[in-house]
Amino acid sequence: MNEIVNTTNAPAPIGPYSQAVIANGFLFMSGQVAINPSNGEIISSSVHEETHQVMRNIKAVLLEASYSFEDVVKTTIFLSDMSLFAEVNEVYGSYFESNFPARETVAVKGLPKGVNVEISMTAYKV
Repeated sequence: MNEIVNTTNAPAPIGPYSQAVIANGFLFMSGQVAINPSNGEIISSSVHEETHQVMRNIKAVLLEASYSFEDVVKTTIFLSDMSLFAEVNEVYGSYFESNFPARETVAVKGLPKGVNVEISMTAYKV
């Protein structure tokens, strides 16, 4: 049986999906963007701050599900432009101490709400 994960400490889904689903020890997290969950505002002052907000949202979902960044095994990063890679990568990397997950980073034509960064993750715990 799948377990749906939902927390008010991350933005509510803006469509017919869950923040995350746990199945057989895996946590499948939907993509997170830089929406401040306390007021619904998009953080767009800089790519640096936008990426930190995305990672804070991810951390909130991980914590709600009793997982951590150490449990993350796979990440997908979507960027509005590949020129943002270095700055996003620097912020993203600061949330991991070791055993970095597998990852791909792709540039896409557009992201929800006009953001520059969306990140999804898969985590695993026995």
